[in-house]
Amino acid sequence: MSKFWSPRVHELTPYVPGEQPKVRNLVKLNTNENPFGPSPKAVAAMKAVVADELKLYPDPESERLCQTIADYYGVARDQVFVGNGSDEVLAHIFFGLFQHDAPVLFPDISYSFYPVYCNLYGIEARPVPLTSAFEIDPADYRCDNGGIIFPNPNAPTGCFLPLMQVEEILKANPERVVVVDEAYVDFGGDTAITLVDRYPNLLVTQTLSKSRSLAGLRVGLAVGSPELIEGLRRVKDSFNSYPLDRVAQAGAVAAFEDEAWFRDSCDGVMAERKRLTAALTDLGFEVLPSMANFVLARHPDHSGEVLAAGLRERKVIVRHFNKPRIEDFLRITIGTRAQTDALLGALKEVL
Repeated sequence: MSKFWSPRVHELTPYVPGEQPKVRNLVKLNTNENPFGPSPKAVAAMKAVVADELKLYPDPESERLCQTIADYYGVARDQVFVGNGSDEVLAHIFFGLFQHDAPVLFPDISYSFYPVYCNLYGIEARPVPLTSAFEIDPADYRCDNGGIIFPNPNAPTGCFLPLMQVEEILKANPERVVVVDEAYVDFGGDTAITLVDRYPNLLVTQTLSKSRSLAGLRVGLAVGSPELIEGLRRVKDSFNSYPLDRVAQAGAVAAFEDEAWFRDSCDGVMAERKRLTAALTDLGFEVLPSMANFVLARHPDHSGEVLAAGLRERKVIVRHFNKPRIEDFLRITIGTRAQTDALLGALKEVL
């Protein structure tokens, strides 16, 4: 607390990111990073930029990157927006596209930054309970609201809402912006970008942190109608005209251009997810069906807190959420085969 803080700062409850431990030789499976690393072509492109041209400001509109994304998804250039990680893009959405005189709807078990944004901008947050199977029911989103947002696949559950049901939510809320946060969609889901030309109230966000292994670069994007994108651009240019530096823009373009590396990486994650799910099930865990690069699992005879602590003692770090309904679950990032084996060995000792 400080007398120099504004009244608003006193009211904030900041987001708590996943732990980035400083201890070496840990099996780190807690923050959903991709274990296979970025495209060598992306790394080469970034290195090529680190030269005399860094004395110049980057392109404020990231034109080449936006055009690359537009070409990749088959949309127009004016339907694409990019920012400093999808978190910045989401922050602009909460401020500029959601109505502030009605509650914003999102799942009660979901990305924990959503209520933080609501608090930051003075918006009422209305969490909508997931079903007993930890799924989104579109019927629950047919009520007055200032906007709707949900991850698909959801986080931390990993469950995917089919596009037919996404359309149910869009049709029921034609006067409100519906945001589909697709941070994990490349690991088995279908993108809602295919729907943006049919629903002017739809905005889809993605990140290069997960499937393209560029969490350290901070690049996020949104695809939607030109009107929604122009709204985001107005907010950006009232906040920070240069959100992406030259290195980030070059690396992101090359990452989208290296489709073979991207597909191999996603396939590797999905194969290891299948193996981990089967192994956890054999150990007695309930594992929610996941289309993300993590699984959410619980054991009927052991609390999540105890399991997480036991794994940490054995230098394996997973994510435990001390929250209602999921306090006995562990969220486990999909790692390499060796990391999975280390996790399973440590779990057997703890159990």
